[in-house]
Amino acid sequence: MDVPKDQIATLMEHGLYDSAEMLGCFLVSSSTVSAEASPHLKAETLILLGDALFHQREYRRAIHTYKQALHHCARVPKQSSGISRSSLSLSTRSSVNASSVSAINENEVRFKIASSHFALSETKAAIAEMESVKTRSLEMNILMAKLHRNSGYNRGAIAFYKECLRQCPYVLEAIIGLAELGATAKDIISAFTQTSSRSAKVSLDQIDPTRWLQRYVEAQCCVASHAYKGALELFAELLQRFPNNVHLLTETAKVEAIIGKNDEAIMRFEKVRSIDPYTLTCMDEYAMLLQMKCDYSRLNKLVHDLLSIDHTRAEVFVALSVLWERKDPRTALSYAEKSIRVDERHIPGYIVKGNFLLLAKRPEAAAIAFRAAQNLRSDLRSYQGLVHSYLAFGKTKEALYTAREAMNAMPQSAKALKLVGDVHANTSSGREKAKKFYESALRLEPGYLGAAIALADLHLMEGRNGDAVSLLERYLKDWADESLHVKLAQVFAATNMLQDSLSHYQAALRINPQNEAAKKGLDRLEKQMKGIDPDAADENDENDVEDVDGDTEEAELM
Repeated sequence: MDVPKDQIATLMEHGLYDSAEMLGCFLVSSSTVSAEASPHLKAETLILLGDALFHQREYRRAIHTYKQALHHCARVPKQSSGISRSSLSLSTRSSVNASSVSAINENEVRFKIASSHFALSETKAAIAEMESVKTRSLEMNILMAKLHRNSGYNRGAIAFYKECLRQCPYVLEAIIGLAELGATAKDIISAFTQTSSRSAKVSLDQIDPTRWLQRYVEAQCCVASHAYKGALELFAELLQRFPNNVHLLTETAKVEAIIGKNDEAIMRFEKVRSIDPYTLTCMDEYAMLLQMKCDYSRLNKLVHDLLSIDHTRAEVFVALSVLWERKDPRTALSYAEKSIRVDERHIPGYIVKGNFLLLAKRPEAAAIAFRAAQNLRSDLRSYQGLVHSYLAFGKTKEALYTAREAMNAMPQSAKALKLVGDVHANTSSGREKAKKFYESALRLEPGYLGAAIALADLHLMEGRNGDAVSLLERYLKDWADESLHVKLAQVFAATNMLQDSLSHYQAALRINPQNEAAKKGLDRLEKQMKGIDPDAADENDENDVEDVDGDTEEAELM
């Protein structure tokens, strides 16, 4: 043979895929590797070349090459071919023993074709390729679970996830997938104790003697069912056993962000970065929290760090979008859309896109983005976005239905109750109902300032300015929060009590010097106090437009 086949295997084992691909071209074109004389050898060489292309992410070429290999396999006489249809691990796909006539695993080749289709988001083609594989390995089952879930075949996805757990109970992505698809903790744990042959059972004590895995399952089921308080308690218990566990800290921070414990979530994400400064998982969630806190210094540093780690990830584009929201909304929206193109199942990308579209007064488009996030996995943010989108273009009935759906899904959530109140507050006839929902939310969670501010706004709508001021001042005694100061400042400014308004804007800025609402409000107030119309056009507007163009160019460079 002109080109030794074992040399390509050696290059593959050492990760030298460029060289393996180039050498593979020599091998498959060699006159000594005749498809007529030795179809088995031709198939083996094509599989090696396909493996090199797969690792280089040249998936279309890999699919074409693998299919050529299967074509040659079909020409090998069955009684002497040594072709195997048994299942092998994907980790061995590049380790072909080239020194002897090795068995060609057709199932493994089909799995590689399906994996290539999956990488190209060609779900139907991937499923079609895998349907001919009857005996599946663990990695084949996890791929099938993902494919079925992406296609909306949830029953099939559940079955394949459970099969993964029968083969190995520590496939954590299968646990999370089952929880998100509505499986109970008991149902998931029962899959652990069944062997893949289904003829025998093993004890849970043998698999999980300290019960940490069981607690993890329960925590993920709590998250999926919106029982966030229970999830935090279980994650806290696990963190006592596994301190500084980056995955558990990240999961905890995600839940804290969802329920509005923003300061705690920020501290948790900071701890994650101190332990592992190169992690990208959920760092876009951290970026969104920093933007909400108007902490643009830390947000800018975070985005710079993420870009230096991997500028191709969806999380990085979401972080870029929240950074650019203040400078150029169009560029920010463009980055959010890029994150979705990179990963069409990345929920924060849809949430951020929906928020930007709402700000741009495009509620119909925002509703589509929030609905996409909801279809992937419902959480409080997608419910809130949908409700506010529907209200923005006058679909009160749909808004109320969605808010009630959130309340039914999260009966112990003050934020879900407040969401129903928001819909009722949108109509003059529903304000009394809105008041009851806001008060119920405050009874459930006394420290929920969003409900307190919404109730104050309701008082203002009905001309009860004194009640609004009393409510906000009462909350300020227990919670020195910048949002309360800003709301009080706005109330006093509206009633021409400018000096009181000034003191509250200043108090808000002492707590958070970057608070955008306080800075803008203070700017308007100072103009009012000088007798200048705060709504008059700024003479620097033209310069601001020019700056935006410059910012857009800079964004493209980033």
